[in-house]
Amino acid sequence: MRAIILAVFTAATLAGCSSSDRPLHDMSASGNGPDYFSVSPKAVLEIPSNTTLPTPTPGGANRTDVSPKAEAIAALGGRAAAQSAGGLPARDAALVARANRYGTQAQIRETLATEDAAIRANARRFSVLGGGSYFGAYANQALDAYAELKRFRAAGVATPSAPPAP
Repeated sequence: MRAIILAVFTAATLAGCSSSDRPLHDMSASGNGPDYFSVSPKAVLEIPSNTTLPTPTPGGANRTDVSPKAEAIAALGGRAAAQSAGGLPARDAALVARANRYGTQAQIRETLATEDAAIRANARRFSVLGGGSYFGAYANQALDAYAELKRFRAAGVATPSAPPAP
């Protein structure tokens, strides 16, 4: 009896190991994730003269990424020099002036987060099933896209095509 149990256990263990889609020695990348074997260093590796770590300087330069923001801007197709030029591009001055015409609040993010938490808590309190999800809480403020499309077309505004209403 003991031999039968041991044989069944061994067979089940081996059967579990054999159902892999790819063998363990297959090192090719699967899926759409990054290929870690294609990473190349930016600069030649060097051995430092001493092994003490420098004091961290938040916002300071990094030895490996000298200007990471400028490199990201250039990688996305922008002008890296625009990042260090400072100020505001001339073409955006009118937009920023219009947006700031009534002034700005310094703590607007915190204010909005507090108001959002209150609205969602109120929706959760009066919900039949105790939901209080984002879309449920703001359902009465949602815009009916197809009604607006119809209204704009009736007013003679040129509108793009839209998928059929569900």
